Amino acid sequence: MAKFTDKNSYTIIFSIIMVLVVGSLLAGVAQGLRSKIDLNERYEKMQNILYAMGVNGNEGDGDINFVPTDKVEEIFAMYIKKQLVIQGENVSEDPEAYLIDIKKEETKAKEEGYQRRLPLFIGEKDGKTMYIIPMRGKGLWDAIWGFLALDESLVVQGVFFDHKGETPGLGAEIKQRYFMDDFEGEAILDNDVFKGISVAKGNNDPINTKKTDNAVDALAGATITGDGVTAMIKKDVRMYLPYLRTLNK
Repeated sequence: MAKFTDKNSYTIIFSIIMVLVVGSLLAGVAQGLRSKIDLNERYEKMQNILYAMGVNGNEGDGDINFVPTDKVEEIFAMYIKKQLVIQGENVSEDPEAYLIDIKKEETKAKEEGYQRRLPLFIGEKDGKTMYIIPMRGKGLWDAIWGFLALDESLVVQGVFFDHKGETPGLGAEIKQRYFMDDFEGEAILDNDVFKGISVAKGNNDPINTKKTDNAVDALAGATITGDGVTAMIKKDVRMYLPYLRTLNK
């Protein structure tokens, strides 16, 4: 007579129980770590905003060193003078505007009657005022995002880009120093017409000396990711134009 443990039903029941037990344990661990995860996400946003405006620990040509997490709150408060929320024609201050989830806001904006909230960070470094815009778009495989810092003349002072799943050595290079540094000095306007900044294949400006063409050189083998960066900048920065155009009035 076969033992119960030899039956297929035993294997199935055992597997179900193990899945439930392990799932419950993992859920409990995740819940216990939730506050730490949230805190790390807050720090990372602060670090990225500061990086875009040139507040970082970079030394060598290829370095990408963020403000340390144990100092980021203090330094963020030192350099970020205002956090604004733009909602249609209304502009208000919010000390936690950096926590606005722009992905969720983009989804909500599809609902009839919802006015999207646009966070904007006003920083000051070396006596220069900067306006830092968060962005989110689509690369080849998944989401890409970043921050773009402008001065009052709407010239780029710095950027930060990141991605979720672009190809290493190709599209993933958007977060490398040599690519991000190319954006500094580029303008988003051309004779008062909004152009954004294109990641242009065949730009023929490998060391990026041309700062009046609204373009930077594309990454080799990463055309779709580069197009995603171009589209992201044009899509998200355009939404801030009504406010940005008031800066020089």
